[in-house]
Amino acid sequence: MRSKAFTLIELLIVIAIIGILMALLFPAVGSAITAARKAQARNDAVQIATACRAYETEYGVGPWGTNSFTEVRGALLDALMGTNARRIIFIEVPYYKSGKGGYTNGAFLDPWGGPYQIAYDTNYSSDIQNAGTNGKAKVRSMYAVWTDPSKQDPKKTNNIPPDRRYVESW
Repeated sequence: MRSKAFTLIELLIVIAIIGILMALLFPAVGSAITAARKAQARNDAVQIATACRAYETEYGVGPWGTNSFTEVRGALLDALMGTNARRIIFIEVPYYKSGKGGYTNGAFLDPWGGPYQIAYDTNYSSDIQNAGTNGKAKVRSMYAVWTDPSKQDPKKTNNIPPDRRYVESW
């Protein structure tokens, strides 16, 4: 009489099939996570640029005065987050969560743990000459915001190539 239980071989075959399916699924999940982080970083970069434009519209000057690379931290970030003459909040930055970015230690970090970079056109020509990580991008805008893979936390990059962690607001 045959038992109604599974044999060891049948269980091993089912486990092997599940293992193969999981091996096929993991790269797709990793790719989806990378795409979500990149979308979050792009959204954050555009929000920072928009907040700077709103600040300039309200006060008649930008939140600082430089056309060089500047990290989104300190006095600049404080001014955008409400530490300004009229206490207007131009951007709401959530506290940092790993993989999502946010506010920590006075800086606005991207999803890979690096501070956002920003350049500002001080002569109002809507022309920023040296934006981007490579410093070669010419941007036709008042504000350019981007991520810099060289400043991101290596523990949070999961061996994702730098070009897949680079995001621009323009």
